[in-house]
Amino acid sequence: MPNRISKTPFKGTPEQEAKLMGLLAEIKTTKGALMTALQQAQGIYGYLPIEVQKMVAEGLDLRLEEVYGVATFYSQFSLEPKGKYKISVCMGTACYVKNAGDILNKLSEVVGIPPAGCTDDGKFSLEACRCIGACGLAPVITINEDVYGRLNVEDVPGIIEKYKDL
Repeated sequence: MPNRISKTPFKGTPEQEAKLMGLLAEIKTTKGALMTALQQAQGIYGYLPIEVQKMVAEGLDLRLEEVYGVATFYSQFSLEPKGKYKISVCMGTACYVKNAGDILNKLSEVVGIPPAGCTDDGKFSLEACRCIGACGLAPVITINEDVYGRLNVEDVPGIIEKYKDL
């Protein structure tokens, strides 16, 4: 198993751990419990750091490698925390050829984190994603459910400013 430790310090609470352990005890004997456990764990913690994966493995009597394998195979799971505002930059072909990479770089500069990162205050996370199906608006970013299209690098600071005081 690769050494995949989050750069973000784990900040789980005793209440979260109790909730997860209770859930694991309930579903432990259920066939295919791992997917449900990981979905619920991510719902409780917001992501699946190694500390949570270890709890799931112990709670379901599985090897950590098996839990890690499932957590990293399915794109619905995240090993890194997500911010209150999840910024996704479409890197599909239409967006890419219209300078989505420059948009991603500017976003990284403005929010102060690299792609796949999360700000220390948990406000913003930034990721590059595959085609989101808005090719006619290329290049496109989403911030949670908000879609911004036909962007230029100069548009980025104003867009992010809208979210800073929310």
